Amino acid sequence: MAESKLSPPARYDDLKALFINCTLKRSPEASHTDDLMDVCRAIMKTQGVSVDSERLVDHQIAFGVQPDMTDKGWDRDDWPQIWDKVKAADILVIGTPLWLGEESSVARMLIERLYAQSGQRQENGQFVYYGKTGGCVITGNEDGVKHTAMTLQYALSHIGYVIPPQADAGWIGEIGPGLSYGDESEGGAPAGRNNAFTQTNATILSWNLMHTARLLKDAGGFPAFGNQDGETMSRQALGHPFWSPKG
Repeated sequence: MAESKLSPPARYDDLKALFINCTLKRSPEASHTDDLMDVCRAIMKTQGVSVDSERLVDHQIAFGVQPDMTDKGWDRDDWPQIWDKVKAADILVIGTPLWLGEESSVARMLIERLYAQSGQRQENGQFVYYGKTGGCVITGNEDGVKHTAMTLQYALSHIGYVIPPQADAGWIGEIGPGLSYGDESEGGAPAGRNNAFTQTNATILSWNLMHTARLLKDAGGFPAFGNQDGETMSRQALGHPFWSPKG
């Protein structure tokens, strides 16, 4: 029987998603990036996904690439609190505004702090981010959406996240000074919310993240073969005709 196009192919109510907004604006100031992330959050919530959100600038995050920078002399580092949520989430969505065609400095700090944990292992020997999926939401009124998506998604992929197809959504409006996502237009409607391209991509992003998280969870994560600790990988490679240990 053909699958209904109106019914989701699975349940998603056992999944956890974390949205980290890398705006430069502290709460409760309105964030255009947060406005577009709301589209994705709403879609996930309707499917029962447990959704949590953080603005990194609301916390005192230390610079560095260690799990807890108080071990390196910083008086305070709130990153361990954020890390607990990252570790628990099946889905991570990074939101960032564009500045000079690049992600915000806060987003770059987030990538550095995610990288700080990337050497940690799961019980099966895989790196800690294996079995998770990630994507990004980008807003602004200058060029750089796809460039920034490439930067963020490569970083997530490199440390172990699975990146689904079309895992980014963005809004830049007209190039140059102009309306940001959610700003009131001359007709009174919020800019971007009726833009088919942006809204469609936000929808695809949300569903593909949920689909990928479902597949990974049902499969017990990513296959643990050839990607574990060095000793295990060496044992698995022994005997392969194209590999021989140096010595």
